[in-house]
Amino acid sequence: MSSCRKRCKRELLKFAQYLFRFITGTLNADSVEDELELSAVRHRPEALEQLEAQTRFSRKELQILYRGFKNECPSGVVNEDTFKEIYAQFFPQGDASTYAHFLFNAFDTDHNDSVSFEDFVMGLSILLRGTVQEKLNWAFNLYDINKDGYITKEEMFDIIKSIYDMMGKCTYPTLKEETPRQHVEIFFQKMDKNRDGVVTIDEFIDCCQNVSLFLF
Repeated sequence: MSSCRKRCKRELLKFAQYLFRFITGTLNADSVEDELELSAVRHRPEALEQLEAQTRFSRKELQILYRGFKNECPSGVVNEDTFKEIYAQFFPQGDASTYAHFLFNAFDTDHNDSVSFEDFVMGLSILLRGTVQEKLNWAFNLYDINKDGYITKEEMFDIIKSIYDMMGKCTYPTLKEETPRQHVEIFFQKMDKNRDGVVTIDEFIDCCQNVSLFLF
């Protein structure tokens, strides 16, 4: 492993810690100030200003996220293998690789097999602070694995199965092997209102909003 890759992985693991604290609400204003004082933040002011306008993050929040993502790693992008390694840190009891693969593809909006800081922070802004409509649009894109504008029953099964695999031993009571398929049958029947074998984005959003069914 190259020196840059080692440094990049180390900093991205720090980023994952920041992200976890950020999501759980333990990344407070004081900790942000401390992190900024401990290390010089290399950033492009114009780029951060643009992201501040495009996302729901403050400038300080973007600086912290940027430091964890790009510090010590000039490439500024994450490939799928590194993404999986980072995601696995949060689910040691299960196998997060398949779900991380689907999640990586959802963040990789330009489909160039890498996730840039801009890709990641735009998606993160929607997931953490977007409207219900924005979150559902993002979730639909996650479930639409082949990006053809429809969700099939098999695509839904692949995503839900990957979530159960990721949770591993954390589920209680222990799930039976047929449980993911049973859940998919229930969810899909609710969503596929015209019974044509696929779920459109309108069907997906309508069902999630009306019955509080949010498969994410």
